[in-house]
This record gives sequence, structure tokens and C-alpha cells, in this order.
Amino acid sequence: MDKPDIRTLHLAGQQVRVALHGRPDAGRTLLVFNGIGASLETVAPFAAAFRDTCVVTFDVPGVGGSPTPALPYRFSGLARLAARLLDTLGIAEVDVFGVSWGGALAQQFVHDHPDRCRSLTLAATCAGFVMAPGDPRVLARIATPRRYSDPAYMLEVGPDIYGGRLRHDPALLAEHAGALRAVGRRGYLYQLLAGVGWTSWHWLPGLRLPALVLMGADDPIVPTVNGRILASRLPDARLEIIPCGHLFILTDPAGTAARIENFIHGDRPAPRPARALPTLTPRTNS
Repeated sequence: MDKPDIRTLHLAGQQVRVALHGRPDAGRTLLVFNGIGASLETVAPFAAAFRDTCVVTFDVPGVGGSPTPALPYRFSGLARLAARLLDTLGIAEVDVFGVSWGGALAQQFVHDHPDRCRSLTLAATCAGFVMAPGDPRVLARIATPRRYSDPAYMLEVGPDIYGGRLRHDPALLAEHAGALRAVGRRGYLYQLLAGVGWTSWHWLPGLRLPALVLMGADDPIVPTVNGRILASRLPDARLEIIPCGHLFILTDPAGTAARIENFIHGDRPAPRPARALPTLTPRTNS
């Protein structure tokens, strides 16, 4: 795995830890919105699996190396923060990817900043409160960040929470648990509050860009039917069902990256030229 370029940016009073994977001159740039409580480290194997795509991801406030703000936020506020991040990096246009909780944020970003978005890929996610809920016992277990701070608890509940290959591969689950960073309760709560009452249902038909919806066939958190709902509402979408559970970007990072690259590198209009990346001083990460 190539070492990512990790930086700490100061955006409108908020410190944000950012990682860039791949060549800055790659054919496309993919902006990744991660799942709830997940830091740069958890998505690193997936981001490193892309061949001709520069991948940009960041710790949302309250997660990983981005400090928790004083006040909660909404998805619209995080979308503005992501736009400022792209401005600072000198990136004009991106393909957008969001997984699970980050899939909702990806939808909000595309809605609020359509001129910056070339495509949308959604993984293991839904349209907000207009959704078919997962197993109530599973949802109760992910209501707190305990699995991020207690590896033994992750190994106990992970198979039932995530499904798919993690039901039968304890070594892979242990590897995932080892990459996790503890999440503060306030930061995790802010992420939960960001989605309270949120839905994209009413404006999804207005998203006029190519979309790819990826869902796990054995996903206890977000059942497959939610992908069918998304694909039916998006004007230009295709749905692919992956034979795995909720975390297929981690159980099959290379295969998932290949699906996305095949999609975003298809016949699309040429991107607008981006400004050169500024010279920034990397910050030491603890």
C-alpha cells in the first residue's frame, strides 16, 4: 500500500484531517464520505486499491484526527465543509462516493454542490428515514461507539452487525478491529444527530448525474431493498448487489474499487482542469 499524504487543514475555524491516496494527476478524483465513527485508517485499504483515481477522504469533526466542535452539525453543514476542503486542495470537480452514514452525506453534497460532481456512487446506504430498517437488535448495538473502543466487543458483535464474510472470518474481523480508532461519545452523538429527520427522498429525482448503487446481499444494518429504493428514485442509476455484508469495501477493497473505477472511467464528459495542489505542511498525527 502506498503511503497516503495526510494533512491537517484549517477550514472556517475547524481543523480537519485529510488523506490523499494515489497520484494527484490521476484521471479522476474520488471524494469519499466514510461511515459513522470511521476514521481515515479504516478506509485506507479501500482507498489504496484504486489504480487511476486520486482518492480524497477526511475525518469528519469529532472522529479520528478532527476535533469535536462545540456545537452539533447537520449534513448540510458537513457538505459546506467538504466544499471548503476541495477549495483548499484546489480541486474543482470530483466523483463522489459515500458508504453507510457517509452515503447520506454524499447525497447531500451532490444535492448542494451539483456543479462540482461528475458522478455518485452509494454503498450500503439509504434515503434517510424513508427506509426499510435493519434488524432492531443490530441497530441497538450500533447506537453507541463501544465497538470502536472495545476490540473484544467488536469481535463479539461484529459478525451479527456486519454480516457477509465477517460472519465466518474472525481473522478479517480482528484486522478491521485493529485499524479502528476510539471515537468520543460526543463526536459519535453529533454524527447520529446529523441525520435525525433527514431524508433525500423528495429531491433524489432532481440529481441529474450518473449514479451507481452498491448493496450487500447479507447486510443486517441496511437491507438490500434500500438500494432498490435509491435506484428507483435516481434518474440515471444502476444497482449492483454484492455477495457480501455491510462492509464489502473492507472485505473486498480491490473488487469494490474496480467496480467503481469501471463506472467512473466510462464515457463521460472531460473534466474541467483543476488548480494545482497547494504546498501544505503535514501535521504529525498521534
